[in-house]
Amino acid sequence: MFLSRFRVNTARPGARRLLSSPQAMHAAVMSSFPHLLPTDAPPTDAPRVLWRLDQRARAEVLLYVVSPHQPDFTHLVEQAGWPAAASADPHNPGWQTRPYTPFLDRLATGDRWSFRLTANPVHTIRRKDGEPRKLTAHLTPYHQMGWLLDEERQKRGGFRILEKPDERRLLPHGTTHQGRPHPGDRYELTVGDTRTLSFDKPSGPNGKRSRQGKPVTVVTVTFDGRLEITDPDAIRRTLTQGIGRARAYGCGLLTLAPLAQPTRQAS
Repeated sequence: MFLSRFRVNTARPGARRLLSSPQAMHAAVMSSFPHLLPTDAPPTDAPRVLWRLDQRARAEVLLYVVSPHQPDFTHLVEQAGWPAAASADPHNPGWQTRPYTPFLDRLATGDRWSFRLTANPVHTIRRKDGEPRKLTAHLTPYHQMGWLLDEERQKRGGFRILEKPDERRLLPHGTTHQGRPHPGDRYELTVGDTRTLSFDKPSGPNGKRSRQGKPVTVVTVTFDGRLEITDPDAIRRTLTQGIGRARAYGCGLLTLAPLAQPTRQAS
């Protein structure tokens, strides 16, 4: 497994086109792997290509990619990077790639990490009796947090979201004045950068866009927080296979970063 980082040159027209279209960005990322064909389906229950865009400032956008194979982002450098600078420095091709497997192998039960995840929190609803259930996005931070805090989802993912110590909670016992639970005050978890993406989805092997029906709409949410590893094997699957839906559109990639110092719960 490999973890790559590519800084997008937002001043270039090609970069702006990629940033405005999750389909175009997905195609550009997948083109970094010569052995993968556009018609190849993602593997089932196996490591896959995952990507995420992190925008720290208007002109600071980073593309992160986790992949089973080492990528070649030369085409991205030419389209959305700094090709002249890359050509002048043979030691800096315009992106950074590091082996990911050694890090994954070191993960252990009780390790605590900061994390970031861009996801597509959804649920199913039935508007009328007898109608089929419909997939619908969570739109409020309260319900978006609830999606990630779901106990079964955390168990499958091999982690648990840490709770804040009492002295850092603004609401007593993590509840509102009406006694209702409020996950934003109880847990080390924040929601930010909520976006609604709308686009036409190609249909069929010829890639023609369907003119029937409504455009595809995907609501993406970026979570930041702190977690503790409960199942190393499960979290390795999560880090290499992703969480939730819309993984082809920049969702599902969970990344970890050290706290002040990675710690393990005392026994």
